[in-house]
Amino acid sequence: MKMRLFFAFRVQRYNKKSKYANKNTILREKTLARLHISKKSSTFVAEFRTCVMKRFGISLLLALCVLSCLAALPEVTLRDINGKNVNIATLSQSGKPVIISFFATWCKPCMRELKAIQELYPDWQDETGVEMYIVSIDQAQDSHKVAPLVNGNGWEYHVLLDPNGTLKRAMNVQNIPHLFVINSKGKTVYNHVGYNTGDEEEIRKYLK
Repeated sequence: MKMRLFFAFRVQRYNKKSKYANKNTILREKTLARLHISKKSSTFVAEFRTCVMKRFGISLLLALCVLSCLAALPEVTLRDINGKNVNIATLSQSGKPVIISFFATWCKPCMRELKAIQELYPDWQDETGVEMYIVSIDQAQDSHKVAPLVNGNGWEYHVLLDPNGTLKRAMNVQNIPHLFVINSKGKTVYNHVGYNTGDEEEIRKYLK
């Protein structure tokens, strides 16, 4: 009888220990699960924050590009081929669209672009009153080549000289030809580098 009671007591005690052990195991597993979820949540929050910052950075960059694109013309004064001073900032104050194209006498793509536009320029003027200014970035020792080139091709553009690259730097021009279209409100609405046949047709869309 005593032996039965002893074994019953041991079994009951063992069951209690097993019960507590199971509870501890379950509690530990729940705690680990919570820690795992917490870690995942922290990782997710960090990744989400990084994603948001990247998107914000890209959006900010795009906004700055748009604002830069819409910026007014710089306060720079150049001389034309007749020696007259021209303030670039005033070109967009006429209430009509303006085209500014950077070129050089040695630039073959520039020549193709200017010749192609010349064929359409009279029609553009009749339709919109646009005025086109071409800016030579030839160095001072080569500036004398500009007028003969313009006159030889019969171009009716306004021709400006930028031998020191003042306007070129102010408008962030790196390569030529580089063409800008400024609308009647004085905002830059088209900005294009290089020339391919047919590019001049794209310009017409931004003159209206």
